[in-house]
Amino acid sequence: MPKVGMEPIRRRQLIDATITSMGEHGLVDTTVQTISRGAGVSPGIIHHYFGGKDELLAATMRSMLQQLRDDATQRLATADSPRARLEAIVDCNFAPGQFEPRVVAAWLGFWAQAPHNPALARLQRINARRLHSNLLHALRALLPAERAERVAFGLAAMIDGLWLRFALTGAIDGSAARAVALGYLDSELNA
Repeated sequence: MPKVGMEPIRRRQLIDATITSMGEHGLVDTTVQTISRGAGVSPGIIHHYFGGKDELLAATMRSMLQQLRDDATQRLATADSPRARLEAIVDCNFAPGQFEPRVVAAWLGFWAQAPHNPALARLQRINARRLHSNLLHALRALLPAERAERVAFGLAAMIDGLWLRFALTGAIDGSAARAVALGYLDSELNA
């Protein structure tokens, strides 16, 4: 019989081990074995808490999205202008906890699998809509509606592209990515 109160601890442990495994092995080579080994538990624990690898992967993506959302909410709460809101959104996407190699590798694995996995595709759509909505809300206070829509699309694409560039080459760090994204934003706001 599992110890009382262990479920949240084990779930967090398995989610962290999944992110680490995806960072080290990629999604394809992340298995129940690599995850359980990384968490220091038996493979059966994954099935006990999640039902299987697919459910654990979806829970891991939900957890990562929740961390991103919590960070964005916290940063947006202190933003005192539309420009500051935009900067907060960019900042949370390139924060050290989000823009580290193992986390970026996990996101890349999820993005690659989303077209083939309905649960991951749904989570990706939610994330994309949330980013677009947050950007558009702030941009509408600064630009005409049609232009705000175009800049929101462009800035979201810039954020995604910088993530992809880092995932594939490691050629840019979070502060440099932030500077590129804010440079694009400023050029659009000043055009």
